[in-house]
Amino acid sequence: MSVDEKVGLSAGVSFTAADEEKRRGVRRMKGIATGLLAFVSVVYALTAWAESAGAGAWAGYVAAAAEAGMVGALADWFAVTALFRRPFGLPIPHTAIIPTKKDAFGRTLGDFVGDNFLSAPVVRGRLAKIGIARRLGEWLAAPGNAGRVTTEAAAALRGVLAVLRDEDIQAVVSEAVTRRAAATSVAEPAGRLLGKVIADGGHHGLVDLIAVRAHDWLTDNHEEVVRRVTQKTPGWTPKFIDHQVGERVYKELMRFVTEVRDDPQHTARGAVDSFLADFATELQQDPETIARVERAKADLLARAEVQELIASSWAAVRSLVVTAAEDEQSELRRRIRDGVRSFGQRLATDPKLQAKTDGWLQDAAQYVVETYREEITALISETVAGWDADDASRKIEANVGRDLQFIRINGTVVGALAGLLIHTVTVVFGS
Repeated sequence: MSVDEKVGLSAGVSFTAADEEKRRGVRRMKGIATGLLAFVSVVYALTAWAESAGAGAWAGYVAAAAEAGMVGALADWFAVTALFRRPFGLPIPHTAIIPTKKDAFGRTLGDFVGDNFLSAPVVRGRLAKIGIARRLGEWLAAPGNAGRVTTEAAAALRGVLAVLRDEDIQAVVSEAVTRRAAATSVAEPAGRLLGKVIADGGHHGLVDLIAVRAHDWLTDNHEEVVRRVTQKTPGWTPKFIDHQVGERVYKELMRFVTEVRDDPQHTARGAVDSFLADFATELQQDPETIARVERAKADLLARAEVQELIASSWAAVRSLVVTAAEDEQSELRRRIRDGVRSFGQRLATDPKLQAKTDGWLQDAAQYVVETYREEITALISETVAGWDADDASRKIEANVGRDLQFIRINGTVVGALAGLLIHTVTVVFGS
């Protein structure tokens, strides 16, 4: 059994190996104190017999000292014993104080701790003297400590992610994203963005790309365009005329697309600019257009595919974070280490930041002690009240009983010296 292993347990009071060792020490000191009482008792008996047998005056002095030593030893034995139990088991008033007053002691101890340790002025004053912010900053800035903090933070993050159920988080993410998206108007911001893009000419590249791709498609699909046009002609027209019509339509389309591609000032480009500018304005100002966009947004969010995409984003984020947290060389952990180290250096050298941080800590500590002081003091009193009275008495005696046995020894010695002094004064002044 290790020294920290419990060897006894009763009604909430545990006896450890260390407690047992202390109890053995108490028993040794009790033996010494009792042996000293026996010694002065024997001395008193012998000197009293010697004095009655006609021995010298010395016998009276020794007998007086021994007698007073016995009285002092017995009185202190009674006082010490009365703290923990009833002497000789007799129901003497005001004895067995600890077992009988245990609950009152617990309440008093709880009140004492609450009034003297868990008061806002005491806590704030103590924290102000400690200077936690500066010490924390120096520790974080020391080599290696930022890495330790990062490692522990990564382990805690992995633990949290391992405990969380994916389906629960996915439901929360989906609900939060959907609610936020539904509550956020997209028409007006989209209109402002589109207006800014048009004003800066940012859409011209897209128009150029569309024109180029349209020209390339027409070049690669000549026969397909002609075929589709001829399919739409009346059935009574000759085939060669249908083909000519198809070729004509194709050439006009090709000419139009080529002109749009090659001429930045083409009227079609201007028409696109005007349409987009008007649409941007409508997105911001036209209630009907805004309502249509919001309905389209709601319909999009309600689609099962979108909800599944939103929910599945958690799995991707989780995998990314776990991988980064496990890799000591990942960008995430490197940035955390650098951030912790930088914050520590600033906290260690910036008095304003130290004062602000200490103020936050003091406010937090004050909130805790003012909010939970009654719960803390109640924990103390209820814990003491839950102890078995006899076991609690034995545990307290194990921890303070050795010193109390010195009171018995001192009482014996002091009593003997007082008895000797009194006998001497009596003899001197009596003669």
